[in-house]
Amino acid sequence: MTTTRPARVTETAVPAAKPPAREKRLGPVLVLAGSVAVLTMGLAIFGAQRLDLPLRDPDGWLGPSWIRMPLIVAVCLAIDVIPRVAWRIRKDAWRGWQATLRSVRDVTTERWPLRRLAPVLAMVAFFYLTYVGYRNLKNFLPFLDTGNNDRALIALDRVLLFGADPADVLHTLLGTGASAYVLSWVYMVFLVFVPVSVVASLVWSKTLSHGMWYVTALCLNWALGTLSYYLVPADGPIYANASKFWDLPKTNAEGLQFGLWFNRGSVLLDAAASGKVSGIAAFASLHTSIIFTAALVMQLVKVRRLFLWAIWVYFALVVLATVYFGWHYIVDDIAGVVIGYVAVAAGAYASGNGHLMRRGGTKPEVVTARAPRST
Repeated sequence: MTTTRPARVTETAVPAAKPPAREKRLGPVLVLAGSVAVLTMGLAIFGAQRLDLPLRDPDGWLGPSWIRMPLIVAVCLAIDVIPRVAWRIRKDAWRGWQATLRSVRDVTTERWPLRRLAPVLAMVAFFYLTYVGYRNLKNFLPFLDTGNNDRALIALDRVLLFGADPADVLHTLLGTGASAYVLSWVYMVFLVFVPVSVVASLVWSKTLSHGMWYVTALCLNWALGTLSYYLVPADGPIYANASKFWDLPKTNAEGLQFGLWFNRGSVLLDAAASGKVSGIAAFASLHTSIIFTAALVMQLVKVRRLFLWAIWVYFALVVLATVYFGWHYIVDDIAGVVIGYVAVAAGAYASGNGHLMRRGGTKPEVVTARAPRST
């Protein structure tokens, strides 16, 4: 019996399975955001001691920030978890409350392991500390002899518009009726937009580093904005040239302006007893810088076109509102855009998203093996 040698089987290289995407290192962005928080809060504590002023946790009509931020975190986590629990129950049929609670536990641990939850909570804490430091440092401005640049900024505005006053131009073009109420709503939405966007970007972002990037950029906005207040102290057109805005109707924006002026007077009269913080400062516009930050990050991470158009339209309306109501000068808005861009760039490189700042730049999440040669 003869045996034949089996034919040699040609070995072909089989490509390895595609590895999962590597998570970006979050250490650098946590260090940057934490450093900004510590520095801003540390300066606020130092200033309060030197000026013998109380250090306050600022609040508003949304309530104290130390209550507001955890509450928003809890709500966003619930919105993330509850629909998934409901879908699981619908798929497997409801089997009683104990099974439901187990589903809640399982979904929560799957969606929010400690390695993901911890940096999210840390970033919320850093944002909160930076904001508190910013508000207190802003509160110290009336007690310092830093001068006032309103006249120079008014003159610069008129140079930019060839002798015209920006408020007069906008009031003529847009009118002082319905447009005032629309722009007031646009301006006031900012108060809700900031805390909600912070938590939503961290909880609902598919890529955690994108949310960390955005929140770090916001922290830098507060810090750089505070620096600009001290470098170029100014009150804004509504306080330096109020007669330009007497023809506007009573809106929530006008009410907020009066409230800020009242708060400043109360703080100067008796800072300890007033329980208020002074919040008047014009240069630069942080309304502009923060909305620009949100719009730029959304564009760079390529969100859906509808949301992108919405945020850029909102940015344009915010810029109009700041000048229309006399909150800011034109140059304040320009400075706000510069601050926003610097903050976004710094946050991008710290979060591992620096490649998105380079036009057309791409960076693969993983390094794949070279494809085998065909024979």
